[in-house]
Amino acid sequence: MKALIDGDILCYRIGFATNNETEDVAIRTMATFLEDLLMYDLSADDWTTYLTGKRNFRNDVAVTEKYKGNRKKEKPVHIQLLRDYLVASWNGVVSDGNEADDEIAIAATSLGDDSIIVSLDKDFDQVQGWHYNFVKKNKYYIKPEEGLLNFYMQFLVGDRIDNIIGVDGIGPVKARKLLEGKTEQEMFDICVEKLGSVERAVENGRLLFLQRYPNQLWSPPNENTECESEGQETATVDSGADTKDVSASGK
Repeated sequence: MKALIDGDILCYRIGFATNNETEDVAIRTMATFLEDLLMYDLSADDWTTYLTGKRNFRNDVAVTEKYKGNRKKEKPVHIQLLRDYLVASWNGVVSDGNEADDEIAIAATSLGDDSIIVSLDKDFDQVQGWHYNFVKKNKYYIKPEEGLLNFYMQFLVGDRIDNIIGVDGIGPVKARKLLEGKTEQEMFDICVEKLGSVERAVENGRLLFLQRYPNQLWSPPNENTECESEGQETATVDSGADTKDVSASGK
């Protein structure tokens, strides 16, 4: 099984944990973590670590609020050192035009159940397949219908970390109650109603959706409401697919 590792989260977590340490300590801490993860936690025979580059199409998609505009500027002292180390020593790749999360979802879609996503980020719970939370040491599987529901729930809940605005008064419990058991078209229509417009719903969808193939841009289920951005491919999430073929999970 191939481990698809969220390098962004690792660099921040280990970076802040070693802020007051030397560069050598920061590198050794990262190396020890990855060796234990791959050898003992996952028994992985292959891996790639993914890092986000400078360009990101979501910066152009965001209209309501600046994408990730609420994030603090503070970064770990050793963050660039750790990023360079992952690229040089742990098969690290840097995204170009999208995010590490997209590249991980693309790889997970291509590899299917022969891969496992390693992260703490709830955004990955829209992607079908194996997942591993390395803090809770929890391995779990996301089915297509779960991924689709998780994706649309985020329309309503929003994402404070990424500055994606949801609906006031709607948290995960209420969002699930509103959307669970509905078809994809019904879920999208509910999101339009609660967010106040098709444009807001499409904006949230395009910010939240993790690409399943390069240059993909999400589109709503009803092509009559599609808002296509110039220069980007579009894809419609298909809730009618079986466990091996569903667009919200990328397969």
